[in-house]
Amino acid sequence: MSSPAVANGKVYFGSGDGNVYAVDAQSGVALWKFATKDVVHASPAVANGLVYIGSWDSYLYALDADTGLEKWSFKSGEDPIIHNQVGFQSSPAVDGETLYVGCRDAHVYALDALTGKKKWDYPTNKSWVIGTPAVRDGVVYVGTSDSSRFMALDATNGRLRWDFPAKAYMFSSAALAGDLAYVGDHNGHLYAVDLKTGKLAWEFQTEASKKDPFKVLNGDGSLNQAAFAPLFNDFEDMYVDISRFASIGAIVSSPAVDHGVVYFGSMDGNLYALQ
Repeated sequence: MSSPAVANGKVYFGSGDGNVYAVDAQSGVALWKFATKDVVHASPAVANGLVYIGSWDSYLYALDADTGLEKWSFKSGEDPIIHNQVGFQSSPAVDGETLYVGCRDAHVYALDALTGKKKWDYPTNKSWVIGTPAVRDGVVYVGTSDSSRFMALDATNGRLRWDFPAKAYMFSSAALAGDLAYVGDHNGHLYAVDLKTGKLAWEFQTEASKKDPFKVLNGDGSLNQAAFAPLFNDFEDMYVDISRFASIGAIVSSPAVDHGVVYFGSMDGNLYALQ
């Protein structure tokens, strides 16, 4: 599930076997691997001669890009009871000497990219942070799961600048272009949010979301919790809930913007391009 990062002739990626790999970009020959203590679903970021990547073992690692040796690691929170609020799915964003990353322990972290020392953390009310933070002009933009928020945080101190009510789980990472942030939502909406004010500029809704055949949504676009099975009763319940999100075209993918067009995929099986 880890997307590869390519830098200086090497391809870096994480694996469900718990390892981080570096292979030669031309030949595919393995150069090194680093073992974490759990699966690695996050994608790496490469900067400062280091590979930054998180694992479900609750650690974020900084590895030497040439040798794979650990330079530092950062310990996030744990959840020993149900193992739900733990681990990194979010991929880090590096801006200069600061690394920004979300965590399933319900925090957004800013770390010194060279030492791993924590600069600040922002708590998200027991909500996972799955998407990769987007950073521009001293502001960090990121969404949350259960609290259904899209936030702008001050990159220096982590203070909240504005808070957009997304209404459903937000796993999508935002794309920044011009004066807007483009980000998807589990309710089948793609939002274009003003970067300065946090106000909605426009939104797109999938046809599946408009029809809502299983009445998954309330009238305001929020999730109808009565329509969902208990998420953590067993895996069958989770499969049923995933099918419900598919029925409304949930947008879990992260959009890309090019030449005035926004591209993104939906759980309704379509790839969209919006002007």
